[in-house]
Amino acid sequence: MKANNIISLICFTGLIAFSGCEAGFDDINTNKVDPTSLDAPLLLNQAILDANYRDGTATLGMLTYHFGIVQQIITPYGSSLAGANYNQNNTANTNRLWVNFYRNVLKQLVDVVNRTQGDENQSNLYNAARIWKAYAFMILTDSYGDIPYFEAGKGYLEELITPKYDAQQAIYMDILKELEEAAASLDPGKPTFNTEILYGGDITQWKRLGYSLILRAAMRLSKADPGTAQTYVTKAVAGGVMQSNADNATVRHTSLYNNYMAWYLSAREKTNFYLAKPFVSFLQETDDPRLAGIAVRYVGAKGGPDQEMSRASTDPDVQVGMPMGYDDVSINTTLEENGVASLWDYSQGNLTTIFRVDAPEYHVTYSQTQLLLAEAAVRGWVSGDPATYYATGVRAHMEQMADYGPGAVVEEAAISGYLTTHPFDAANAFDQINTQYWVSSFLNGPEAFANFRRSGYPELEPNPYPASETPGAFIRRMPYPDSEVIVNQSNVAEAISRQGPDNLSTRVWWDAE
Repeated sequence: MKANNIISLICFTGLIAFSGCEAGFDDINTNKVDPTSLDAPLLLNQAILDANYRDGTATLGMLTYHFGIVQQIITPYGSSLAGANYNQNNTANTNRLWVNFYRNVLKQLVDVVNRTQGDENQSNLYNAARIWKAYAFMILTDSYGDIPYFEAGKGYLEELITPKYDAQQAIYMDILKELEEAAASLDPGKPTFNTEILYGGDITQWKRLGYSLILRAAMRLSKADPGTAQTYVTKAVAGGVMQSNADNATVRHTSLYNNYMAWYLSAREKTNFYLAKPFVSFLQETDDPRLAGIAVRYVGAKGGPDQEMSRASTDPDVQVGMPMGYDDVSINTTLEENGVASLWDYSQGNLTTIFRVDAPEYHVTYSQTQLLLAEAAVRGWVSGDPATYYATGVRAHMEQMADYGPGAVVEEAAISGYLTTHPFDAANAFDQINTQYWVSSFLNGPEAFANFRRSGYPELEPNPYPASETPGAFIRRMPYPDSEVIVNQSNVAEAISRQGPDNLSTRVWWDAE
């Protein structure tokens, strides 16, 4: 009997112990430190940061294509750096923008929009995310043409992993709709999200960004659909575009959170990329004071190790841009003509100003906005004096240069002198305005590439490289990534049948001849 009581007691104690362990099992085994999801404002921040690329290698899309096509930065080297320098299709670099924006930027934004839609307390966050999402899609469709749009970013939410490709015209109509609705719906009286890194949750500035993007998107259609362009330009101005450089959509960097392009060009690619002759020559021929803050030449350098500060000169008069159309062997035939000792003696972007590792990066600026308004005014689409818009746009970019540090500051006397010497010329308006837009968009590769195609200015000479793969004068778009051709073959094929051959020469819809 005594033994039975002991056994019963042991069993009862075991049951209590087991039930106690079971009751606390989930609590004990739940990690209370690692997050299982991120707050929507943090996801928006990540999408903003990712639009500047996640690392230096990802920036090769701009370095090898966008900058070279518009003849601002070039490399004589091939292999992994081949692109616009040779007018060739380097599939390792044409896909970088696509991969970064779909896998990173839009993945975050689709999540934010999905989480915040219908929540009045997050209405401003929802509409800000819509604006940045429209901007991201503009960059993608401008670069590739017809792309996945309405079904994009739904792999996780709806397991939609082979989205259909939409026609660029339909994409642009929806981008304009999204921007208009989102900008109008932003309300300073509703809860804000002050942890956001672009404007600190300032709703007025987000509205100005939205309307400035409407202006940009509308002007993209100036040849393909001028009626729609005019309608939306009018809406943008009525809504209220950027009012000063304080409204610039700028991503700031620090010595810890680096500008990845600057980091790349100050390290691995330091000796590989040079300022292109057409860009340097234009700034020199017009006595543009911005050149002193942009360029550096290591005078007499005969190799990479010679590119040291003792040789560095920022004097505009000694800068020599690298001519287009040469590789790292044939470039040696240009040295005597240009008065340089070697290819390493050509001018580069200044590592102490525009390519500091803590240099800012710009997405949409007051300068660009004013220059677009100047063109719109010439077209009769907005009221106001084109000359005033033009002068304000040029001045804004010269003042913006101060963000790159003391070595890039353009003094007031130099700004006033430049505008006096180069006043607005109504007879040459489109060329003058869009050539200044080209300068104002320096280092904003996708935008410089897009506006060059849209406007046709500046009037650059085609890259004369003898082994060019581009039948046309200039590269007009980026081909689709090989991964898409393999995984999403039928939808890619449909887009190609509608848009034209999947090569560097096919024009996107708004790039009308």
